[in-house]
Amino acid sequence: MTGLSRRALLQRGGLLGLSALGWGMQAAWADGLTIGQPAPTAVLHTLDGLTLSTADMRGQVVILTFWATWCDPCREELPLLSRYAAAHAAQGLRVLGFCLDGADRMAQVRAVAETLSFPVGLLPSPWFGAYGRIWRIPVSFVIDRAGRLADNGWNDPHPAWTQERLQRVIGPLLA
Repeated sequence: MTGLSRRALLQRGGLLGLSALGWGMQAAWADGLTIGQPAPTAVLHTLDGLTLSTADMRGQVVILTFWATWCDPCREELPLLSRYAAAHAAQGLRVLGFCLDGADRMAQVRAVAETLSFPVGLLPSPWFGAYGRIWRIPVSFVIDRAGRLADNGWNDPHPAWTQERLQRVIGPLLA
């Protein structure tokens, strides 16, 4: 590896930056994420010390969202996602926010997290188990009430949440 930070890789074009370093698509994309199949368990260690696992959230619709404070599309998406999550919490919607910032940016992360209606934690590594290397942000994954993968953010060429996308993807799962 050339010593580029995770932030530099993401800012320089995600997959293109990874390819330039000699990593193929297999390394960046998650293998085995299949809509309708059991979603890999995800664990969030929140900024306030809680540990939240999707394995404990059966019966709820869960959005795993990956973002960073320095990501412009993320900053546009987060308030919308936060309002939607708060408005639909009683229907069983949970959002877990995984921030890609390093611990050196904790003040900025906390400032953003305080404005959100969902828990946030730092992603300790760009690799997130079966979800693969988080190389493009924002990106999200949706788990249905039965614990199955309902939406794979890697498959969407425009993965940022919009009101229309939330209604299209999440709305039917909450009905």
